[in-house]
Amino acid sequence: MEKAWQRRLKENYQSVQSLKDDFAFSESELEELKRIEEKYPVSIPKYYIDLIDKSDRKDPIRKMCMPDLMEFSPGGAKDTSGEAENTVVQGMQHKYKETVLILSTNQCAMYCRHCFRKRLVGLSSEEIAEKLPEMARYVAMHPEITNVLISGGDAFLNSNEMIGKYLDVFTRIDHISFIRFGTRIPVSFPYRITEDDGELIGILSKYVDKKNIMVFTQFNHPKEITNESRKAIRMLSSAGCSIRNQTVLLKGVNDSPETLSMLMNNLVGIGVMPYYLFQCRPVEGVKNQFQVPFSRALDVVEEAKGRMSGPSKAFRYALSHPSGKIEVVAKVDDKVMFKYHQAKSEKDRGRVFFRPLDENECWF
Repeated sequence: MEKAWQRRLKENYQSVQSLKDDFAFSESELEELKRIEEKYPVSIPKYYIDLIDKSDRKDPIRKMCMPDLMEFSPGGAKDTSGEAENTVVQGMQHKYKETVLILSTNQCAMYCRHCFRKRLVGLSSEEIAEKLPEMARYVAMHPEITNVLISGGDAFLNSNEMIGKYLDVFTRIDHISFIRFGTRIPVSFPYRITEDDGELIGILSKYVDKKNIMVFTQFNHPKEITNESRKAIRMLSSAGCSIRNQTVLLKGVNDSPETLSMLMNNLVGIGVMPYYLFQCRPVEGVKNQFQVPFSRALDVVEEAKGRMSGPSKAFRYALSHPSGKIEVVAKVDDKVMFKYHQAKSEKDRGRVFFRPLDENECWF
């Protein structure tokens, strides 16, 4: 039987034309935006649309979900983290020794405009499911792997049956200590959790006694913390899941000390622990619209931390580079200090290095 959240998902705004009445696009603007959606699809839940101040064209919620002509500005790359070269089984990557990443679906409840997998290439959940036995064999043969990260797309856009299969398979492997789900569902479409008749929560509760289950989500702005998102977080917590947040630093969204500190403090208040603040990746269709230079970002982060409680500031500002996760540490004289927090190569583990301070540098 179709559930309430599935009916709601069918109400998504899935074209620029469907947004016209609410956002008063001119005819010329509408035609330009239609060109964008031919390359980068549009899908926005009504729940998320309702968070937008429609009178404000610079509204941060609007910026994260609505197509913009800046998406056609030149520059950027399709794969900024070396995902293709780390694929060991179709749909599964092994970049860091202890972790495998499964791109479990190419579907999301909402297509974020800053997404680093913006072109949504990849296999469907059904195609990935066929690879699950091969993935399990690979993990079983590599005892150095301690955890599995199930992402996408959005891991919670998989069916409950499929989520249960992942948990059943990987909780049986002795050297797996914990399983992670990467999802923006609590942020963009919490009804997937709150209107699921308890089935997803029941599945998570069943397997959390066997292995630790962690949910990694992505709140980027205080306006995304709503009564419904709080309810979804409480339900995940009641299942025994621990919840972490990976914010992306986004120009025009959260690149001010006031907004960033409010976000982190409010997350701790609802039981979500800040984990990373990620540098936005220079993805094609994203780079020029959302990236903040390191120099300015470090100023924002340091001032914001001065307004945060201890738990709120327990995150690392980092970039997910082809060579590893690199922490952006501090300005030191006329240089920026970086440190490998996680590295693909053993020689880079913990390595500290400096780069000249360039007010415009956003990546390297």
